Amino acid sequence: MTGEQPVLHATLVARMAGGDWRGVLLRGPSGVGKSDLALRLLRDGWWLVADDRVVAWAENGYLYGRAPEVLAGLIELRGQGVVRIDRVRPWAEIALCIDCVSAGMELDRTPEQSFTSVLGVSVPAVRIVAIEASATARIDRLVALP
Repeated sequence: MTGEQPVLHATLVARMAGGDWRGVLLRGPSGVGKSDLALRLLRDGWWLVADDRVVAWAENGYLYGRAPEVLAGLIELRGQGVVRIDRVRPWAEIALCIDCVSAGMELDRTPEQSFTSVLGVSVPAVRIVAIEASATARIDRLVALP
């Protein structure tokens, strides 16, 4: 890590998949359900890396993220405030970007594989309705793919 690291408005969660920790960056506008989706993923065995703000950096062609020190281990639960989480990772490689969209947003039934560039690193990207019950299962499946 060198130089100034940008802070992304996103949530980062990670889990072990195929012998490696794989991070998923949950992006989207405020109130779309990023933290709610992260909380459901944590219930399903994922680990919190950062909520609401992710310090990101690129190194050797890979993208990584961590929480700002002041926010490490904390997650905001809308209507309940900020709470401490026990299942926390200090950092993770970002293997997938999930663009969280609002309910009612039209999604392609069979989209082409999509990528996004973050800090010059190309990362697979998928759009998901964050509040749908199947969102966590979809993310589990995406991360399990080679």
